[in-house]
Amino acid sequence: MVATAATSAFLSTAPLPSESAAKGNSTVGVGGRASLDPCGIRSSKSKGLSVKANAQATPKVNGTPVPGLSSGLEGKKNDEESGSSSFRSPRTFINQLPDWSMLLAAITTVFLAAEKQWMMLDWKPRRPDMLVDPFGMGRIIQDGLVFRQNFSIRSYEIGADRTASIETLMNHLQETALNHVKSAGLLGDGFGSTPEMYKRNLIWVVARMQVLVDRYPTWGDVVEVDTWVCQSGKNGMRRDWLVRDWNTGEILTRASSVWVMMNKETRKLSKMPDEVREEIGGYFLDKAPVLADDGRKLPKLDDGTAEYIRRGLTPRWSDLDVNQHVNNVKYIGWVLESAPAPIMETHELSSITIEYRRECGRHSVLQSLAAVSGASVGGLLDSGYVECQHLLRLEDGSEVLRGRTEWRPKHSKSFSSLGPILEPSA
Repeated sequence: MVATAATSAFLSTAPLPSESAAKGNSTVGVGGRASLDPCGIRSSKSKGLSVKANAQATPKVNGTPVPGLSSGLEGKKNDEESGSSSFRSPRTFINQLPDWSMLLAAITTVFLAAEKQWMMLDWKPRRPDMLVDPFGMGRIIQDGLVFRQNFSIRSYEIGADRTASIETLMNHLQETALNHVKSAGLLGDGFGSTPEMYKRNLIWVVARMQVLVDRYPTWGDVVEVDTWVCQSGKNGMRRDWLVRDWNTGEILTRASSVWVMMNKETRKLSKMPDEVREEIGGYFLDKAPVLADDGRKLPKLDDGTAEYIRRGLTPRWSDLDVNQHVNNVKYIGWVLESAPAPIMETHELSSITIEYRRECGRHSVLQSLAAVSGASVGGLLDSGYVECQHLLRLEDGSEVLRGRTEWRPKHSKSFSSLGPILEPSA
């Protein structure tokens, strides 16, 4: 009997699955169709008996009604419903965000990889008195008088011989010269001009350049370039370079140049003003040239003495610098245009000497002349060193530069006749 009463009590309290069960005051008509009254309550218009949807029969035990049992079971049911709803978190902005743990894990992985690459850099100095320059930014050494910068040879800077070209080396020399002026705090608004030079519309132009190459670096090599300036005469400045292999310290290239001032507006050479001399005089290094001048005069070639002539050379827009004249490195490329192909195939350039006579602009048309001395082109395979004379001129015959190049058989290097190497103490 007790089991029967309990069963009937549970069955009587089960909610109806209709939508009206969610509304406490809705009624369902027995035998009729449900509808909404004016108050919005679903009801049934029928002549039959109307029963509330949430009505419950009073449980009985041994035929005797037990009112408290129904209220207790109903309270327990309400507690279970309220407990289940309390476990559901409300829908908020924070709950709708993605799982941040995956993002944090990805960020941590990136930082760990970057830290590993950073630690792989070679921070160990080659010498105890200075740090290695891994990023090639350059720095001042030797009491602020010598500038040093590292360069890595890129794949697009090598030629058919898988070594750096002479133009690549010349670009390194020019870059260190400008960075030296900038690091010393003497760079005005002009291209390599000091503040006092900028006030007077003066710029530097190279008058003479001499370069000796002992060995050309290859792809992936790191070269270390040192440069410094000295006084040259009353109105000139000499700049020297020394290029080493960064890993071994081997001397690769030596170069020396003489610079003079030119008025940017009139395009004529100018004397060095006293204000400019005082401005840059403190940066001059009292040292002998890294290369001794050979003293040989550069001959003038013409149509009768030149063996090879290349005509129709014109500068491109990219060949101009900010001073609106052709970059001095471009002239070297034009000089080599007239070099015989057999020399290029069997020999490599070991030295070059150039004397600049005139600048050329964007619309200039040039001719490159060359003459070979020391060996005939047909017997180059059996010859040793070869010397060539060069001249670069405009179409009207005006000289732009004179030059001399020396060539050695490939895979051969010997500079015993050049004398001792003069280099600054670091």
